[in-house]
This record gives sequence, structure tokens and C-alpha cells, in this order.
Amino acid sequence: MEVTLMPVRIVIPVIDESGLDAILSEHFGRAPFFAVFDIDEKGTVVDRKTIPNTSEHFGGTGRPPDRILALKPRVLITYGMGPRALSIFQNAGVAVMRTNSAVVRDAIKAYVNDELEELTEGCHQARHH
Repeated sequence: MEVTLMPVRIVIPVIDESGLDAILSEHFGRAPFFAVFDIDEKGTVVDRKTIPNTSEHFGGTGRPPDRILALKPRVLITYGMGPRALSIFQNAGVAVMRTNSAVVRDAIKAYVNDELEELTEGCHQARHH
């Protein structure tokens, strides 16, 4: 009997809606959009969408981590984030991976190739309002 693994849902903060070619946002909570990718066990993108960041930072409601957790990700790929947001994701069982890639395609490739490090400490330069 063949076991099929559930796709891994990855969320990445981005500045535009260009899918795999989207540029990562330098500021996690202030990213205009969140790219959502489901990746199968072979590292193939099986589903993708981009949603606007409608958190309180953009005149909406809720904090960015709450908006992302509603998407049920297993992994978040970002440059960094503040300690409060990081602890929210850690407590929810979401792996936060740090990337240096500027483009989503490269960040996902690095994740699939197990080249990213898990973020274990929040960035204290993060601005909280």
C-alpha cells in the first residue's frame, strides 16, 4: 500500500502577486501580501494563491500572525520577525524558516533542498505599534 503524504503548506510574506516570481517582503508583518504554496513530497508546487494582508497594519483587523495561522501553514519562510510573532508561530507548531532569497521560487527551492535554517530568535529591530 502506497502512503501519500499530505502537501506541506508554506506561507511567504511578499510585496506583489506574481506567484513564484514574487519578491519577498523585508518586513514580515507589513508585507502587502502573503503567498501560500502547497508543496508535495517531491517538492512540486501543487497549489498556490496570494492573499492580501488585511491585518491591522493595513487598516483591517487582527495581527499578521493570526491572519497567517488561519491559513493553516506548516512552514513560514521569511527574512525574520519580531520575538512576539515568532513565539506565536512556535506555540502553534509552525516552523519559521529564515531565508536570504529575494524571490519566492528560490526560497521554496532552498526549503525543498533543506538549505534553510529554522528561526529560533526574534529580530529585536522589529517595530511594534
